[in-house]
Amino acid sequence: MVFLLIVAMGLIVFLNRYAFLEPRLPLRLSSNARQFLGFAVPGMLTAICGPIIFLPDHQLNLDPLNPYLLGSLVATGLVLWTRNTLLSMLLSMGFFFVYRWWLGGSP
Repeated sequence: MVFLLIVAMGLIVFLNRYAFLEPRLPLRLSSNARQFLGFAVPGMLTAICGPIIFLPDHQLNLDPLNPYLLGSLVATGLVLWTRNTLLSMLLSMGFFFVYRWWLGGSP
């Protein structure tokens, strides 16, 4: 049952993406819809990462020793400085894990 559900959801996601990527299909979005969808990725990324960064213990944590907050600031700085997403991700993950290990293994 679980396997069938995974396959069905994968098929739904594939068909949803395929409808917009196949050039032979007559489906076109208006410029307003495309502009609106441009905000979907940053909004989703904020919704996923925000609670992880600011609420690691289910309470607001703006302490400079918070490895999630400091790691996200380092990642943001690296992206702005290098303009290389892969390099920034690898370096910020390395910084995060070393900093967390240095603090004594705090989650």
